Amino acid sequence: MSVSDPSRVEPAPECAALLQLPAGERRQAASKVGARAADAGLELRDLVDTMLAAAGAVAEGPALLDALRDALGGLLDGYAGQARVELDRHGSERITFINDLFTGRVDPGRLAERANRYGIRLSATHTVLVGRGAGITPQVAQRVDAALAARFGAANTLTALRDGELVCISAGGLRGIDAELAHLLRGELGAGRWQVAVGRAHPGLPGLAASLEEAHNALDHAAKLNFTAPLLNAADLLVFPVLLRDREAITDLVDTVLGPLVTARGGPQPYLDVLSVLFDNQGNYTATARHMHLSVRAVTYRLDRIRDLTGYHPGEPTQRFTLHAAVLGARLLGWPSS
Repeated sequence: MSVSDPSRVEPAPECAALLQLPAGERRQAASKVGARAADAGLELRDLVDTMLAAAGAVAEGPALLDALRDALGGLLDGYAGQARVELDRHGSERITFINDLFTGRVDPGRLAERANRYGIRLSATHTVLVGRGAGITPQVAQRVDAALAARFGAANTLTALRDGELVCISAGGLRGIDAELAHLLRGELGAGRWQVAVGRAHPGLPGLAASLEEAHNALDHAAKLNFTAPLLNAADLLVFPVLLRDREAITDLVDTVLGPLVTARGGPQPYLDVLSVLFDNQGNYTATARHMHLSVRAVTYRLDRIRDLTGYHPGEPTQRFTLHAAVLGARLLGWPSS
C-alpha cells in the first residue's frame, strides 16, 4: 500500500517504502506513518524495530544511513505529535466528565455510561480530595494521576486539573490516598507551597458534589485561619461552617468577648496573636513564648491584661472555650479590620 494512504497503517511495507522515497519527501511521509501508528495503538518500540528491520533488507551504504535517519526522525515526530493530541483529547474529555459529575446537569443514564469507562459506579461511595497551590500544572496533574493509578488501581482514582486545582475522586474507604497525594505533591512542588483537603465520603452522585464542597470549605477556612498544615480533613474542621452558619451570632460573640481589646494600647492585634499561638500550642506558655520570641513573663502579662479588659482568661476552664471560639470567629470574620 502507499505510505500516503491515511486509512490504515501496515508498518513493515510502509517502512520499507519510506526508504525508497526522495529525501525531500521522506520525513513528511514518515511523520504521517508515525502518527497513524500511534493512533492505531502500535507500541513505539515495535515501530522502531520494524523500521530497522526494513533497513536491514536494503543494501548497506551511506545513503541508507541518511535515509534511515530521516525516516526514523519523521516516524518519531509523527508518533509523538499524535500521542500529544490523544493525551490532550483524553484530558479534555476527562475534565468535561468531572465537571458533569459535580454539576449534575447531564442525564444520569448517559453520565453512568461515561462513568463506567473510568471505573466509577455512581451509586457507590466516593471521597473527593482537592490540592491547591502554586505550580500545579496540567503536566503535574498527569504525573500525579498516573502515580495514583499505579499505586491504587486505575478504577479506584480519577485525577485532573480543574479550575487551577488538582481534583481527585477516590473510591470511598481507600486507605492512604490522602498521604500518598500529599507525598506526590511534595515531590512535585516542594514543601510549603500547597495544601490538600479531603472531603468526607458520601454515596451517590450528590455525594460527589458534597465531598467537593467540604474539601473547598476546608481549604478556604484554613486560609482564613492561617492553618498551614499540608493535609486537611474536612471532618476535623466541621465546627467552622457551624460558626459561620449563624453569622449574626458569631459576630455578637466576637464583639462581646473581644470588643474591649480595641481600647488597649496598640490595639487588639497583639492580644489576638498571643491567644492564637497559645491555643495552637495547647495552652503551653513556654511554647507560646518561644514561638513569639517573647519571655514567659511577657506572655503572662498579656494574658492578664486580656482578663482585665474582657473578663476572660484562657487559664479558666469555663472561659477557655468561649475565648477560643471568639478568636477563631475573629479570624473567620477578618476582625477587627473588617
